[in-house]
Amino acid sequence: MEHDFTPLEPLLPAGNLKYCLVILNQPLDQCFRHLWKNALLRACADGGANRLYDITGGERESFLPEFINGDFDSIRPEVREYYSVKGCELISTPDQDHTDFTKCLKVLRKKMEEKDLQVDLIVTLGGLAGRFDQIMASVNTLYQATHILPVPTIIIQEESLIYLLHPGKHRLHVDTGLEGSWCGLVPVGQPCSRVTTTGLKWNLTNDVLCFGTLISTSNTYDGSGVVTVETDHPLLWTMAIKI
Repeated sequence: MEHDFTPLEPLLPAGNLKYCLVILNQPLDQCFRHLWKNALLRACADGGANRLYDITGGERESFLPEFINGDFDSIRPEVREYYSVKGCELISTPDQDHTDFTKCLKVLRKKMEEKDLQVDLIVTLGGLAGRFDQIMASVNTLYQATHILPVPTIIIQEESLIYLLHPGKHRLHVDTGLEGSWCGLVPVGQPCSRVTTTGLKWNLTNDVLCFGTLISTSNTYDGSGVVTVETDHPLLWTMAIKI
């Protein structure tokens, strides 16, 4: 079965995807207001609450997350107190074997089930800047998310989006007008032995993607508006967003 997806649809004024929003502990872009407005459920992972609190000064009561989770080593005391008083649920998740992002997705799954939400996608803001080890942890969470949630997860920060392609065939629509100039396919965790694409300037035909040999970075589109990818192992899709 071919998986059909428009990665940037949540950013469109008239996008139809139903999604939940997760905010991580990294600077928020102004697109968060649009994403917040249209989300079915909104959550902060630990210090993500600081970011939300700081950027919504003067209008905070319009931006109250359904829950904040984490080991609470990053959230500031005054931020924790504010959201607690406002009725936001604070959920302690002290497990140190998983990141607050991963634990947030686990809580989110339970909330989706409790509310019987019909969700197409999880949109995550943050996780792609700052410390390299934390960036890699974000990528790892995308892999873990496939066992946590029944729907895809994307991560957006600044001009970048990442999305994990499962083994199989994918059809990505890249004609929203929000796409930047570059894109890439990165095999994280294990080689991909057979990758075939269309719609790129530099396409692959049953190629091996593997660190130490070939990975597809600084690629771009051929103007057709659609990229197809067939892969035999999980493969990270990354693309630029116009900002």
